[in-house]
Amino acid sequence: MIAPLLKSIWRWKNGLILFCTPSLLLPLPLVIGTTKASCAYVIGLMAVYWCTEVLPLAVTALLPVVLFPLFGIMESKDVCMQYLKDTNMLFLGGLMVAVAVEHWNLHKRIALRVLLIVGVRPALLMLGFMGVTAFLSMWISNTATTAMMVPIVQAVLKQLMNTAGEEEAGDPAECEGKLPDKPAEVLVPVKSFGISPENTAEAHSETKEMLRMSKGMMLCVCYAASIGGTATLTGTGPNLVLTGQISELFPDNPDVVNFASWFGFAFPNMIIMLLAAWLWLQLVFLGFNLKKAWGLGTIKTEKEIAAYNVIREEYRSLGPMSFGEISVMMLFFLLVVLWFSRDPGFVSGWATHLFNSEKEYVTDATVAVFIAALLFVFPAKPPSLFFCRPQSFDTVPQSPSEPQTALLTWQVVQKKMPWSIILLLGGGFALAKGSEDSGLSTWLGEQMAPLQTIPPWAISIIVCLMIATFTECTSNVATATLFLPILASLSQSIGINPLYVMIPCTLSASFAFMLPVATPPNAIVFSYGYLKVSDMARTGIVMNIIGILSITLAINSWGRVMFSLDSFPSWANTTAV
Repeated sequence: MIAPLLKSIWRWKNGLILFCTPSLLLPLPLVIGTTKASCAYVIGLMAVYWCTEVLPLAVTALLPVVLFPLFGIMESKDVCMQYLKDTNMLFLGGLMVAVAVEHWNLHKRIALRVLLIVGVRPALLMLGFMGVTAFLSMWISNTATTAMMVPIVQAVLKQLMNTAGEEEAGDPAECEGKLPDKPAEVLVPVKSFGISPENTAEAHSETKEMLRMSKGMMLCVCYAASIGGTATLTGTGPNLVLTGQISELFPDNPDVVNFASWFGFAFPNMIIMLLAAWLWLQLVFLGFNLKKAWGLGTIKTEKEIAAYNVIREEYRSLGPMSFGEISVMMLFFLLVVLWFSRDPGFVSGWATHLFNSEKEYVTDATVAVFIAALLFVFPAKPPSLFFCRPQSFDTVPQSPSEPQTALLTWQVVQKKMPWSIILLLGGGFALAKGSEDSGLSTWLGEQMAPLQTIPPWAISIIVCLMIATFTECTSNVATATLFLPILASLSQSIGINPLYVMIPCTLSASFAFMLPVATPPNAIVFSYGYLKVSDMARTGIVMNIIGILSITLAINSWGRVMFSLDSFPSWANTTAV
């Protein structure tokens, strides 16, 4: 009797959450009746919808457009202005460049080339996969990076397994064939390698070792994708939420978080986390056997040579670099140089000299949109000038009679651009503005005043623990959107630099390592069949601890100096106005 009832409730859970949540929260605006309570109602409703995903995240992000005017919190025109701010344009321009890199397969060429340099010794191969994945995730989406890297990892693992099977069975023909759709099928050694169940203990040990190695190689990709995205402002959504919320909540701040300053802080933290993750994964899945993992004192085995050949053939299949690839690469380098040199902090940037004014006419968004626009201008093929064919590229030149094809077309952008994230960012900015206008932010800050007795470093650790746990169950962008305004109010009430708690929150929101559903990279890796949920949870909980320790080290060492965290800045004292 009870079981069918529970099944029915579970089947209708989305509908129940969708319609019951607004009703249960109604006492806030009806009984209390203040704008603060009405704003809290909207935030609570959106928090539940974001956590349960009963509506698409982007649709939930649009609710302030309806509810803020309805409750008299903000005028509709003011709410709508929050959805396409400077931060959204930075995200849009950066993603267009990332789409071009992905469209021209430049990311795959970089990945394969680095792997050829690193080699295929197990420990170095894992480090190579992690380094390449982290670097690519700094510039293109974590999901796209993982989706591109995992098939490469799978092909290398397949070759290692097939070669191991040939060595055991003595019949290479039995191990030839197409890679199965699910790698779990490859992991059945008795059938795949032609080994009888009564075979030696050495064969069984070899199979278990290959299984552990396969799990480690898969996990290293999704972990590196999440870690690498934290190093740049456009690498992952929470970073953009941070810079947008700072601009929204503290409009007088002197561009304290820009591309250069964030990279200077987050990149060393990424390196530390990447190395720590590599050592942890090696300990769990490879062991610290120098002879096996590093190949010290031995020559390359047949398996390693075969795996190296797979990577080399993948690289050869790309052919020589085309005119379009070279053009995209040059524009990408130009974008990075302009971002770093706009306002590096320790010297005056080119934007300061270009506009001799205290106003910030040029931002990182200006640079991103400028380079993105050039992608629609530059031709994909070398143009024929005066009917002369250039000989420096293998690509056939553009004929004067053919229509010009640009490096990037709008059709490609429409197909690959994650438009929902832009709305999600806009919804977060609308919530922050509504909290400020309604007075909810000030009220929250007053309630948190007793926390001033706790040392700032301890508050930072508590924030990291709370966010790292919360982000395992909900979107990292939604997590940052919900918590950053609250932490900004906290910092004002206890008189500490807002960045002391907001930066750890931002980084922790990206460290969801434990569950397959926590991030798209985790889900992609899990779908290939090598891993169990217990594998990810057992390894991921240590990764979360590593992340919290690394953030604590970073924010209390070079972060303290870079952002002057020992003092409460004047730009953060908005209540004095």
